[in-house]
Amino acid sequence: MPIRHIIVHQIDKKPDGTPAVLHARDSELGVSPPIDNMLADLNESYNAKQGKAWGLFHAESGAYPFSRWLKEYIEGGQDFTSFTHAAVEHLQKLMEESNLSTGGHVLFAHYQQGMTDYMAIALLHHSDGVAVTDALDVTPAKHLDLGQLHLAARINISEWQNNKQSKQYISFIKGKNGRKVSDYFRDFIGCQEGVDAPGETRTLLKAFSDFVESEDLPEEQAREKTNTLVGYATSQAKLGEPMTLEELSGLIDEDRPKAFYDHIRNRDYGLSPEIPADKRTLNQFRRFTGRAEGLSISFEAHLLGSKIDYDENAGTLTIRNLPTQLRDQLKRG
Repeated sequence: MPIRHIIVHQIDKKPDGTPAVLHARDSELGVSPPIDNMLADLNESYNAKQGKAWGLFHAESGAYPFSRWLKEYIEGGQDFTSFTHAAVEHLQKLMEESNLSTGGHVLFAHYQQGMTDYMAIALLHHSDGVAVTDALDVTPAKHLDLGQLHLAARINISEWQNNKQSKQYISFIKGKNGRKVSDYFRDFIGCQEGVDAPGETRTLLKAFSDFVESEDLPEEQAREKTNTLVGYATSQAKLGEPMTLEELSGLIDEDRPKAFYDHIRNRDYGLSPEIPADKRTLNQFRRFTGRAEGLSISFEAHLLGSKIDYDENAGTLTIRNLPTQLRDQLKRG
């Protein structure tokens, strides 16, 4: 993960209405093993965060100047340090306007992963701890608490530059305690949600369930394909990368690599070619399937206890809210 440029500034701000004080670094950091490790740990923490949103920049304006500054930097109109100075000064102003904000260290990192360029921006905080010195004394120590990452965004610069139709080249952490906590940081980046990751993931899982049903697959094959989908989606989520429908289709059926992809297109589910995987939605998805003597039952695990009850002693399933199509068939007898 080669680092092109990286810098850290500090904004001293308490949530009591006092003015924010900016301590801006004059030059970018030199790349070193500790810097490499810090960025790797930051990416790992960011990728593991649930509740991220995916989107795109607002149109350039006085309210949302970040994309203009980033464009000027990418095109060589200003250097990296100048770009981050303009950005962090804007963040300082937004912090002063937000009574809910607290200061911290603001990291900007332009790095490359594979053939893709990224810009990571994060507000980092310290935690108090202890350390043992060479003289075996115990002394107070502060360290960056990357596990408590609440305000961060990552911009896929390559996607932004090369795919003008994309609506998911920015990812950012959404506030846990209501949107207002993170609104000012989202406005600082100047981004808006463009892709509903939970909704897209649910639609993909629905398309997969329909595909398995239409293929009339044996139970073991259906389970294998389910594991393939969940495994691929989970690995992409860990990497912070979206799922690609064509790639997923090839993994699900190596003999017919276009079968699932064609199923999605022919049924017109409205899915984007690339989908950011939502971990919470994936965690709910597991299928129970069984066949015997002309009876075929298949349902998603999250329905158990809500629409479906299982009585282990009696060996029975109780199903509520039957599909309308099935009820119509039963009426006709």
